[in-house]
Amino acid sequence: MLGLGLLALLAWPGSTLAAQPETYSIGVEDIDYLPVSAYRDGAWVGVLPELLDAFAADEGLRFEYRPLPVSRLLRSFLNGEIDFKLPDHPDWQNDKRKDLEIHYSHPLLAFTDGTLVRPERMGEDQAAIRTLATVIGFTPWAWQEPINQGRVRLRESLDLTSLLRQTLAGRVDAAYASIEVATWQLEHDLDQAGALVFDPGLPHARDHYHLSTLKHPTVLRALDRWLERSSDKVAAIKADWGIEADDPNGTDPRDNAD
Repeated sequence: MLGLGLLALLAWPGSTLAAQPETYSIGVEDIDYLPVSAYRDGAWVGVLPELLDAFAADEGLRFEYRPLPVSRLLRSFLNGEIDFKLPDHPDWQNDKRKDLEIHYSHPLLAFTDGTLVRPERMGEDQAAIRTLATVIGFTPWAWQEPINQGRVRLRESLDLTSLLRQTLAGRVDAAYASIEVATWQLEHDLDQAGALVFDPGLPHARDHYHLSTLKHPTVLRALDRWLERSSDKVAAIKADWGIEADDPNGTDPRDNAD
């Protein structure tokens, strides 16, 4: 009788013993990368965490964000230390993904990784760029050939703010980063909107961020279905961060690898 009574209590909707939401760990890059993602005021905010939190709330799940250095995040993910990786892309450091069955969500957010210069340098030839700044752990694939040939020297910064300040001060010729993030931080964090500009004539790449997992493909499929039926909610979250609708034609794989 006690066993039946306990089962009845667990099944009762108002019971404090009711099953708790399933909790999954998501490894995220430990950098300030708004409007994509950042830790601010005690919480993870930005387009990607807000999309996933909205999905989790609708599906009765719970996500726990675990910040890791960019250079360590992929290794921790591949070692099975975290359930999901955010953001991710199948072309990022794909040599380390061989023979692994990694599952990816549908596209979450479009991005452009590109070259930012001071306005007076807009339109210069690629040969004029001799020093290029990027964040430690990110690989500027679009510039890889001139870097490998020694024609461009790479300067790595701990975070995007340092990278932008180096470029603003003229200590490097250009910066390579997410255009959306650099533009947002120049305006909101550095109060220097327009002080650096994206030069589309220099190497760049366009693609989409994904959520990935080795362990829980059913959660990703549920996320895919949620994205399809929640397009208005998704668009509203992006609009809150000043991001317009994705360009379905703006794709070009291979960049931002962490």
